[in-house]
Amino acid sequence: MRLCVLLAGLVVMTGCATGAPLGGRVLASSYRYSPLTPAAAPRAPLSEVASSSAPRKQVRPPPPAARRQDVLTVARELVGSRRVKLAGRTWPDDCTGFVEAVYAQAGVSFRGEGLSGDNGVTALYRYAKAHGRVYTRGQPRPGDLVFFRETYDQNRDGRRNDGLTHVGLVDGIEDDGTVVVIHRVKRGVVRYRMNLAKPGLQRDPRTGEVLNDMLRAPGAGKAPVLTGQLFAAFGSVLPEPSPTAVARR
Repeated sequence: MRLCVLLAGLVVMTGCATGAPLGGRVLASSYRYSPLTPAAAPRAPLSEVASSSAPRKQVRPPPPAARRQDVLTVARELVGSRRVKLAGRTWPDDCTGFVEAVYAQAGVSFRGEGLSGDNGVTALYRYAKAHGRVYTRGQPRPGDLVFFRETYDQNRDGRRNDGLTHVGLVDGIEDDGTVVVIHRVKRGVVRYRMNLAKPGLQRDPRTGEVLNDMLRAPGAGKAPVLTGQLFAAFGSVLPEPSPTAVARR
């Protein structure tokens, strides 16, 4: 019985594997952009979570003292690293290990919201849904989570039916609306770009600036896919800053 429980826990927190971007100009317009499609959502509808008969662990929401700057500082310092090692602890070499590591420095633990059969990315999504907010419109804040779908064939059946498979965090937003994402891929912790206004275009035809990096490498007879095309949702779990008080005259 203990062995079964251990194996189930490992399945829940399985992370992701994503390749490095390829060079050259790519126009992958054949892949339709649709944030958080049904296939990208958790396998069990979120409305069913509360009615589940399985015992749930008590989850502690983010502490009020958690600061976005703490998360961002650690994430930025890890860019270029092959391994994620903080305070003497080595974290798993995947996207979820990186996110958990940097958020842990602000006192945030994502454990407890995942259901049996979830991968690690979906477990983080459920946490964001339960203790913050998940959204697909508007501008994200630096430090927010970024969820992607179908970045690789997780179940190896040759079909795009894997749902949420990758996660990173927002580093910043450029003047043209391009979101800079820090995340862990096969070659280490890197920055990628994502422009949701032009999800199928890798570079701006006028300036040559990168708009979307390649997130899913092409398979046999298949086109490469860009970050903007695989975007599913943003997630905000860190406390929002209090509005600045304005003195009345």
